[in-house]
Amino acid sequence: MTVPYMKPLCSPIAELNPALLALDWLLGVWESDEPGEGSFSSIPPFRYNERLHFSHVGQPVINFMFNAFHAENKKPMHRECGFIRIQPGGNRVAFIIAQNSGLVEIEEGDLTGQQLTLHTHALARTSFAKEPHVQQISRVFQLRPDGKLEQTVSMAMEGGPLMQHLHITYRRSS
Repeated sequence: MTVPYMKPLCSPIAELNPALLALDWLLGVWESDEPGEGSFSSIPPFRYNERLHFSHVGQPVINFMFNAFHAENKKPMHRECGFIRIQPGGNRVAFIIAQNSGLVEIEEGDLTGQQLTLHTHALARTSFAKEPHVQQISRVFQLRPDGKLEQTVSMAMEGGPLMQHLHITYRRSS
């Protein structure tokens, strides 16, 4: 049985929860402007395209889904989905993320204007996750003055330093 693709939507009847006003610039669908660049010491460099969906249903949480595809052969790559919460009355933000690789993480950080800077707070993985295991992730989202969204992800594996892994720029498509 084939399941049709359903685009996550913001609820047409739910108003944005006031707790999320500081993050409303993220809402919508973003698509890579040009292929992003990926690299890490243990893998060859690669290029990828990505689509981000940020939505809400009126709760004080943003739902998200990230889908990456290889830039040349268009095969699916990395998938992430989860929730974004903001501390009431503050600028602390938490990303609660499940990845198709079997990694589940909580990243926490600060919202400064239209920039989110996040770092690993907790990691868990399936018992049969591929080694070497990720030990730390750092992520920065920034809405640039030209209206494009930029994301940089850094990662540390077991026994290694935190290194830039991904960099990509998106344009809003809806």
